[in-house]
Amino acid sequence: MNTETICSALESILPKEQIHENELMSRHTTFRIGGPASCLLEICNKQELSGVLDLLHREALPYFVLGNGSNLLVGDKGYAGIVIKLAGEFARMTVEGSRIRVGGAVTMAAAARKALDLGLTGLEFAAGIPGTVGGGMVMNAGAYGSDLSRVTEAVLLVDGRGEALEKTNAQMEFGYRTSAIKDGSYIVTEAVLALEPGNPEEIRRTMDELAVKRREKQPLEYPSAGSTFKRPEGYFAGELIMKAGLAGFRIGGAEVSKKHCGFVINTGGATASDVQQVISEVQRQVKHRFGVELEPEVIFLGEF
Repeated sequence: MNTETICSALESILPKEQIHENELMSRHTTFRIGGPASCLLEICNKQELSGVLDLLHREALPYFVLGNGSNLLVGDKGYAGIVIKLAGEFARMTVEGSRIRVGGAVTMAAAARKALDLGLTGLEFAAGIPGTVGGGMVMNAGAYGSDLSRVTEAVLLVDGRGEALEKTNAQMEFGYRTSAIKDGSYIVTEAVLALEPGNPEEIRRTMDELAVKRREKQPLEYPSAGSTFKRPEGYFAGELIMKAGLAGFRIGGAEVSKKHCGFVINTGGATASDVQQVISEVQRQVKHRFGVELEPEVIFLGEF
């Protein structure tokens, strides 16, 4: 199937306004970088999702599930496949006592604000994380000593054929920046977060304190994908990069942040190739000087 044929077939499943042909991915990533995807689909309910996945499976078409694009680098030549972006009913939240049922398209920050409004504690760490709950479940997103594994009771999913299933916390096999669904074989449609009643003033104070720390230590004034590298066992990636003398190292518009060396930032006009080259050079030099392999936390998608 070529792109035109794919889009035509999809119009039997989705309203035309939810189908975006040759959509620039720079509009959908926090790096503000990325060429066009063959087709980006906004999917608003489970019936649409099931129909789309069934078609993609039958035609053996490649696809990628996009959250908030906060941990993603898309190649300059784009992605020759289908990008799925959840919206509509997947962006809803409902409350059941001290539990919040959160759609996969809800941002982590929005979920944290909801918990604050309800006087529920446990999600304060998530207030400054720009990704979605769905993406967060895939990588067990966390910050400041906590992560989603600590508050997740269950995760509702669909598989590559559109069949629904549910995994418990234990079945998710959460680890450091990983989970049982890291291979991309499932899509998170909803999660049940089990929180605890707390003091709203204390919850807000904690969130405010963490926000101050982020502003002081992270280069939030520039587009980036957050922490570029996973924390190597026994080390801190940013510290190793700084000790290697790479603060401010730059190729094109991509630069190792002087404010926090664990971030590669887009200083303006950076290409995906610029970023990829900076990442590769940082890995090479840190390996050469300290014998430590830095593993990117960023997902690479498409053709560079």
